[in-house]
Amino acid sequence: MILNTLISGDGPPVILLHGLFGAARNLGVIARGLAPDYRVVALDLRNHGDSPNGAGMTYAAMAEDVLETAAALGLHRLPVIGHSMGGKTAMTLALSRPDVVSRLAVLDIAPIPYRHEYDDYVRAMRALPLTADLTRHAADEWLAAAVPDRSLRAFLLNSLVLGEQPHWRLGLPEIAAAMPDLVNWTDPPGWQPYPGPALFLRGANSLYVQPEAETLIDARFPNAARQTIEGAGHWLHAEKPQQVIAALKDFLYHE
Repeated sequence: MILNTLISGDGPPVILLHGLFGAARNLGVIARGLAPDYRVVALDLRNHGDSPNGAGMTYAAMAEDVLETAAALGLHRLPVIGHSMGGKTAMTLALSRPDVVSRLAVLDIAPIPYRHEYDDYVRAMRALPLTADLTRHAADEWLAAAVPDRSLRAFLLNSLVLGEQPHWRLGLPEIAAAMPDLVNWTDPPGWQPYPGPALFLRGANSLYVQPEAETLIDARFPNAARQTIEGAGHWLHAEKPQQVIAALKDFLYHE
């Protein structure tokens, strides 16, 4: 699948991959921070943003989408940065095709299964009446019972398009069907430890990268460095953008 791309800046290319329910534009702060020195290629992963919808939303399938899109753009070996679901996609690509990934940066995720309560979110979003008179306020009230956190509702509503034909910029049926795969982790067939440089960047207030994940990270990414962003949670790039950009720049510039 060829994915929708947002390209900014001029210089060596770098790929950005967003998290679940997000889109390329959600990583705009990182793109803007890197654009003075890099050609930043931010992708909408399948069933997100303006990319096509499609079943079979495994990490192997999404990694193949990234590979196919990069090849279509004439990009064959470059750094890959991914947050959350995008981080798992980036790790899968690095483990299955290390020849394509020159450097790997993973934001607040680990190669482990997770337990999340996203099914209720998807059900509520799918049940939202998409009528021409729908307002963002009404949509917010509709989601409130299933998604009590206001900031999370605002994040989800970024993908709602209002107007005469309201719609979600998300393949919600496909995402719902793929949820067991999305919260899981499976090493790609025939994987070998990724030999390139890697950075695992986590938010100090996040619970996504626990100490027990460290040995699993080391086994797959033996050259991985770690860095913690103080005062940040899972959406560390939104909460502490300058610190995240500085860490990524230092990693990308380092030889």
